[in-house]
Amino acid sequence: MRPDIDAAVSKLSSTIGAKREIQRLPEVPWEGGTVEILAVGVYGKGNGLLAMTNQRLVFFHGLLGQQVEDFPYDRISSVQWSGGMLLGTLTVFASGNKAEIKQLPKDQGKALADSLRMRIAGGSAPSTPTLAVPAPAPTPADDIASRLATLDQLRTSGVITEEEYRDRRTKILDSL
Repeated sequence: MRPDIDAAVSKLSSTIGAKREIQRLPEVPWEGGTVEILAVGVYGKGNGLLAMTNQRLVFFHGLLGQQVEDFPYDRISSVQWSGGMLLGTLTVFASGNKAEIKQLPKDQGKALADSLRMRIAGGSAPSTPTLAVPAPAPTPADDIASRLATLDQLRTSGVITEEEYRDRRTKILDSL
């Protein structure tokens, strides 16, 4: 497997219902894509694997064949998380459609929802042009503070490990 997939798989609490999809994940075509977060859930007709990559959100499943449904980040308008005691539902609103991925483990689903929200908030453009006063350009200190805050949120939500947090924090501070 690939290092990015291995790292994401190691964070899964269970691979039940998605072992075949995990093994076939490297076959899903995406050029230059890396897997950031994985979760096992139910969408449409069955169990499968939800993968958040650096390019899109992908649900991958199929008993006899391979079925892939992807959600490019620029098409996702909002994300909703509804958690129960152990499991929850992630609802993705994209291009006027609604996709519900159910039975996600609570910790993985919440971390994925939080990461998705951050991703679409940072990369979304307003749908209609508006007149606005340009914001002042951020100073290097503001940019560093923002990057450190985002990094802290990723660690708190469980998206990155403590070791990854320390490594990335060091790199940010070294860029001063």
